[in-house]
Amino acid sequence: MKRLIILDTETTGIEPSEGHRIIEIGCTEIINREIIVDNEYHQYIQPNRLVGDSERIHGIKDSFLKNKPKFEEIAEEFLEYIENATLVIHNAPFDLGFLNHELALMGTEQRIEDNCTIIDSLKVSKQQRPGGMHNLDALCRRFEIDTSARIVHGALLDAQILAQVYLAMTGGQTNLFDESHNNEQDAKTLISRVDTNRAKIKVIQANKAELEAHNAYFEHS
Repeated sequence: MKRLIILDTETTGIEPSEGHRIIEIGCTEIINREIIVDNEYHQYIQPNRLVGDSERIHGIKDSFLKNKPKFEEIAEEFLEYIENATLVIHNAPFDLGFLNHELALMGTEQRIEDNCTIIDSLKVSKQQRPGGMHNLDALCRRFEIDTSARIVHGALLDAQILAQVYLAMTGGQTNLFDESHNNEQDAKTLISRVDTNRAKIKVIQANKAELEAHNAYFEHS
């Protein structure tokens, strides 16, 4: 049974090396290409710093986070939830950078990717359609996914939306990211064989006058 966890985070900024921290984690689960709404993970986190200008993006206030648990208090539960799963993350280096930074602050050398397979849906989208826009809003428009409830960014809501986007992106190809999958049979079904008994194509050669007219045209054009 292939277990996918669609994961998103909200943070106080864009660079953990500058002291920015995670303030929200949201995850939703996909099993056998079905979104399992009864097994989501959602947690707000007290970051030990002010949210600052990032409030404009996620709408989360310092006062709301004041009594929320710190990352080290929820780390064990979170790691158990994602253990041995394949994580689907849009722009994975960003979220993984923050999650691994939080683990490092706890004094552990463990990284998320040590126990999970990672799929970067942003990278997948760029491979499918080079050029254009690949943010979550653009993908929702492409795949006609309703985002009317998305007034501001939220980790759980964005994970729920990304789950729908991911299923639309991958279509019916449940083994798209399984390197051991043999696509030879799939490729054969796409090959149209030419009928060797078909009538030969009739080729009509140009006569001398037509050739002279053709050459005269390009000499004077």
